[in-house]
Amino acid sequence: MNIPGRQTLLYGIIIIASLIAPGVMPAYQTQLAFLWLMVVFALSWDIIGGQMGYNSFGNIVFFGLGMYATAVVQRNMHFDIEEYVHVAGRVETLTPVQYLEGLFLGMGLGAVIAVAAAAVLGACILAMGMRGQYFGICTLGLGVAAGELANGWEYIGAGSGLVTPVFPDQLGERGFFFYYIFFILAVIAFLTLRWLYSGRFGLAINAIRDDEDKAEAMGIHTTRHKIVAWCISAFFLSIAGGAAGHLIGFIDPTEVAFAGPTFGVWMILMAILGGKGTLWGPVIGAVIFHVTQEFFWTYLFGWQRVALGALIVCIVVFFPMGIMGWMRERWPERFGYRVEKSQAAGASGGGEL
Repeated sequence: MNIPGRQTLLYGIIIIASLIAPGVMPAYQTQLAFLWLMVVFALSWDIIGGQMGYNSFGNIVFFGLGMYATAVVQRNMHFDIEEYVHVAGRVETLTPVQYLEGLFLGMGLGAVIAVAAAAVLGACILAMGMRGQYFGICTLGLGVAAGELANGWEYIGAGSGLVTPVFPDQLGERGFFFYYIFFILAVIAFLTLRWLYSGRFGLAINAIRDDEDKAEAMGIHTTRHKIVAWCISAFFLSIAGGAAGHLIGFIDPTEVAFAGPTFGVWMILMAILGGKGTLWGPVIGAVIFHVTQEFFWTYLFGWQRVALGALIVCIVVFFPMGIMGWMRERWPERFGYRVEKSQAAGASGGGEL
């Protein structure tokens, strides 16, 4: 079977298995939904962190903006704000139409807000020429600042958090419903990035990663491409945040919405584990990381954070190029690289001096 045929078969198997997974494993619907959320995390971070080489620690800001925007829109559309806050959101249940209306409208508005924020922040930070560790530290500060601002804003619940509206029983199981939202979002993100990476945009951001000064000398508008890449990342993260807040049911400003030490770090680790700068690497890394994490939380209760810390160290030390990088070195011909026999012999120590 040729490579396109194998790819088509692989995609078909993944899609079929994903569609039937929540029905086959109903007890794990929520965990499976979070699996696709992790895939979106890793794919979104890799746009700027892997493909473009700008390590951002502040992408969690867009996730939190989408989460709060969706919850606030749904609350303000159907409830009295003072009553809602007083009873912690446990007022009359919305009808399915009202719930879906508020959810999707809020996710759309959240995406607009997050993309606008990415454009403004990008114009302020990237246009100033911040690179390398300076860019990373600056984005880390953005995540911390966003969490602190949300922690003191009463309109969105401040430090007490914000409860999302109750999921209507008529829509079925909450985990089942949000599983398919995250699955569809992950598929759209994957296909969109596959298309972008195969064109001029992908070549441009890869050139920025390899040598930004040379890319500018070649006529590439590097600042514009960097801002666009951040906006694309913000778009997918904000939609994921809007759905995640309703799946969890409670939005805490620092532990859920702007959770830099957890979600913010995990999206980086998943991309590194799978192989940043590749299309499939973040997907593979997200699956392995999430399954391993669930195993730790189930069987190593009390020691799960120690085990997770050890896993993080192993990822950084033993997989600096990621799983995809290791596989590419091991089987280059399967990734479209031609290896001459003399080179292979020399690499194995059998070449002549």
